Amino acid sequence: MSQPPLSLPSADERRRANLRLALILASVATTFLVGFVVKIVMLSAH
Repeated sequence: MSQPPLSLPSADERRRANLRLALILASVATTFLVGFVVKIVMLSAH
């Protein structure tokens, strides 16, 4: 059962996929940063 050869994505598709990945990673990093800052502020308020 051989699969048909996969076509390589064009440069535009690859760029769009990279941009999407970059935005996802940036949003995850921002979420962690905001959570860290909130934790520091909450702990210093006591």
